[in-house]
Amino acid sequence: MQFMLLFYEDDTERVEKMDERMPGCAAFVEAMKQAGIYLAGERLRGSSASTSVRVTGGRTQVIDGPFVEAKEQLGGFHLIDVPDLDSALAWAARCPSATRGTVEVRPVWPQ
Repeated sequence: MQFMLLFYEDDTERVEKMDERMPGCAAFVEAMKQAGIYLAGERLRGSSASTSVRVTGGRTQVIDGPFVEAKEQLGGFHLIDVPDLDSALAWAARCPSATRGTVEVRPVWPQ
């Protein structure tokens, strides 16, 4: 089964400490690759670089910045392929972001 590990952290702190945190994150990705479960993943720029799009009544609205105000913002993702939810949860617990914020584990719809 495929799962997205979506990691949420304090956006300002994550961006400010990106360089010092990257070795731990790279080691986690390498462990997933060695286990043969890693499919894809990327870190995201800070939420201040985001743009939101909404279509209401046929009109497109483009809004700079994040749509919702929250302490933790989406910082990136990993797409993994593991046998079951328990395996995905075990990998999420190993994610460095789990010690600094939240890792959401969400199954991907099968094709």
